[in-house]
Amino acid sequence: MDINLMMEITPLLIKAAWITIDISARGLFFGFFIASALVAMRSSRFFPIRSLARAYVSVVRGTPYFVQLLLVFYGGPAIGLRLDPFTCGVVVGAFNIGAYMSEAIRGAIESVDSGQNEASRSLGFGRFATLQHIILPQSAGLMIRSIGVLAIILVKNSSLVSIISVVELTYQAQRLIGSTYKPLEVFTLSALMYIVIIYAVMGLVEFLYRRATRYTYL
Repeated sequence: MDINLMMEITPLLIKAAWITIDISARGLFFGFFIASALVAMRSSRFFPIRSLARAYVSVVRGTPYFVQLLLVFYGGPAIGLRLDPFTCGVVVGAFNIGAYMSEAIRGAIESVDSGQNEASRSLGFGRFATLQHIILPQSAGLMIRSIGVLAIILVKNSSLVSIISVVELTYQAQRLIGSTYKPLEVFTLSALMYIVIIYAVMGLVEFLYRRATRYTYL
């Protein structure tokens, strides 16, 4: 194994790793708002709105992320949607993970005993106040861990944006292999960087989980 080469290419891979983190973080951020909107739509009293949200989630979860990415990037211009590769990666990542996240959030909310909601409403709390003060604090722990798992999936899926020439970690690794002909060294470093990113996400999730549940169990 060429240690000198690995030291030489490390700065290039670190720079690309930051792009991986950036595109994943943006996708997760916007995906959360998409998921929240979908959860609200799924709980709507109007059947067409509920059906629309359910259909969206079914379509997104039923098609591969890779296909969605190619469809938006290469098919988008046919309907006037032209996105640069980075923006396309963020947008597709957000709408993809948002569908999965909506189910995670909805499942966490529904895990709270229905008696809690009934008791809160009997005490005069409105629907929003019940959700804010009673339901969400109790479902936060499960919600955070579920979102954490999806964040890790999003980081791994970000490697697929290399197909549309986003210079993230996988794309940079492929370019370096083409110029150095040392796949073992390049992919070993890339794998280590992915591991560092994922364990950092896991650490953050565990921290947020402990913060969210510190008063839940006495």
